[in-house]
Amino acid sequence: MTGGFKMKVLVVGKGGREHALAWKLAQSPRVTRVFCAPGNPGTRGFANNVPIEPDDIRALVDFAKGEGIGLTVVGPEDSLDKGLVDAFQKAGLKVFGPTKQAAQLESSKVFAKTVMRYADVPTPEFKVCDHPDQARAWIQTRDYPLVVKANGLAAGKGVIVCATGEEALKAVERIMVREEFGRAAGRQIVLEKRLIGPELSILALVSGRTIITLDPCQDHKAVFDDDKGPNTGGMGAYCPAPLGTNKIMSQVETDVLVPTVHAMKRKRMPFLGVLYVGLIVTNQGPRVLEYNCRFGDPETQPLLMRLKTDLLDLLEAAVDNRLDEFEGKIEWDPRPAVCVVLASQGYPGPVEKGFVIHGLKEAAKLPDVQVFHAGTHYDGRDVVTWGGRVLAVTAMGDDILDARKKAYDAVNLIQFRGMQFRKDIGLKALNPLPLAALPPVTPAPATPAPAPEP
Repeated sequence: MTGGFKMKVLVVGKGGREHALAWKLAQSPRVTRVFCAPGNPGTRGFANNVPIEPDDIRALVDFAKGEGIGLTVVGPEDSLDKGLVDAFQKAGLKVFGPTKQAAQLESSKVFAKTVMRYADVPTPEFKVCDHPDQARAWIQTRDYPLVVKANGLAAGKGVIVCATGEEALKAVERIMVREEFGRAAGRQIVLEKRLIGPELSILALVSGRTIITLDPCQDHKAVFDDDKGPNTGGMGAYCPAPLGTNKIMSQVETDVLVPTVHAMKRKRMPFLGVLYVGLIVTNQGPRVLEYNCRFGDPETQPLLMRLKTDLLDLLEAAVDNRLDEFEGKIEWDPRPAVCVVLASQGYPGPVEKGFVIHGLKEAAKLPDVQVFHAGTHYDGRDVVTWGGRVLAVTAMGDDILDARKKAYDAVNLIQFRGMQFRKDIGLKALNPLPLAALPPVTPAPATPAPAPEP
């Protein structure tokens, strides 16, 4: 499985996920140099940052050709949606990630729900609407809470969880009328029955007929403690999540991953890359809330902290359609990892930039701690804040309490103006909600699957 050629690798993106990917790839004895396009102040310590934006596809292709890059790993969903993988494949370059068509599983909530229905994947009851009047009429016929989802990409913020019909009507106004998440993202929406229960993130490597699930994670979407406030791109995560029992992992593989991958093949959009399934666990089993088509952020940070198998070997095997060599052979550090996101004041709304970040060197000295940069910038003298999610402080420990303590010890050494973070990351691992405590779920009425496409 190992012992292949040495090579240069390119990581596309500039967030915490890309910092973690580049950091793990740099540990491979086969990697001669890591390039990040454009990278961030965290990656510049061990990689070559290249001033090319993730959506400048032609410049990325030219750079990879000119530099002799052996493998490119695509981080952001926007790059996948713009067809970066297609362009690299056309140029004869090795690239890890799905094509633009396959990435519709993430870039279009409507497409994803259509695939779920077609593949008989368990998911909450839903309605697709392409006009606000249609959405309002449907909402008024429901006697249960809803989740309103913008169809297109919205940086993890286009999902509005509503407690009442009035809140759902306001969400339709925000997405479809005021176009808060962009005109394209709000052109269509998905109205979905709101289910109650703990959420789970399951990432799987997919290549050809091979599907390898990675250890389960739990993300914390809401901005404030106790899951209060608006949804974000993620305020923290931990791995492994005890909620992801062997039974649930087996159900997800059988009922979700296998039928989804096969459905994409039948649609002539074969999936290669990371298929990330966002689930809610009910007393009738897991239900799929969404797909992502790339490594999650912030799940990637604790996941890769624990991964012992060479990441380059894994990703290259997927691209070369020999991922089956790794079935049952991926090695993990048995210790859990906890990631705490430090965000700017006002996130997930507009934020101010340019505040100096103090304490990075002190936090980096702590054992079993990695500080992954996300929304940061080097101004020539200091590392400053440059976005909503600024840092992802990640630590491993002997148990979840130890990992939490190490992560928060590092957090307490870091300061910048307006810094906000959740103080309850990882606590759900201590008391995962038993399924018997969940309210019963009424199965959605059966919907005939559409005929297979020619």
